[in-house]
Amino acid sequence: MATNFISYLTAGAAAMLLSACNGILSNIYDEPSTDAVSEYGFVSEATTTSPGSIYIDATDYTVWTYIDFRSMTTTALDVNAPVPASWDIAIHRYDAKTNGAEVMETGATSFYSLANVVTPTENDYVSDIWTTTTIVTDMSTMMDGYLSYAESSYNPELSKWLNVDKSSMPPIYTPSNKVYVIRLSDGTLAGVRLANYMDGLGVKGYMTIEYMYPLNL
Repeated sequence: MATNFISYLTAGAAAMLLSACNGILSNIYDEPSTDAVSEYGFVSEATTTSPGSIYIDATDYTVWTYIDFRSMTTTALDVNAPVPASWDIAIHRYDAKTNGAEVMETGATSFYSLANVVTPTENDYVSDIWTTTTIVTDMSTMMDGYLSYAESSYNPELSKWLNVDKSSMPPIYTPSNKVYVIRLSDGTLAGVRLANYMDGLGVKGYMTIEYMYPLNL
């Protein structure tokens, strides 16, 4: 009887220790979420006075999520797949690229304070660049000292909405909380702000994006 009781205590302690370790290590590497989400994409529509909301799953390193403000659609595709016929910006993890657009980081931390931001000039907008060392497609080899990348266009200005410092483990995530103005290829303006970069369980890669389109400055 005593032996069984000790074994029961030992098993319970081990389970508690394993649970605690899982809780500590869960923040080091992103894990699939068990949090049920009823809707992805354009969750709420922007009005002339209030931003709308976009919710996307950007946990997969091999996927770009393409966002089209006009049709209010999102499309998730493999990094090597052809781009959709119509799209405005695309998100890979927290990296961003545009469809021939230019982006400006404003000093506003909400759409309601945008009116206090000076009207941008031509020099304020940043175009995409081509990169071969930014879009990580495989993190499994990180401990071996190398990563796998995809060649892609990349907008360094919009990608400033979240800084991920990988010099320590776990990485340090610092959102800018700022509104970014996007001048689309047709000359119209959109505005986005990264409101959250993880879900309700704290799993990183689930992004809530506030947006305004069309945006009038």
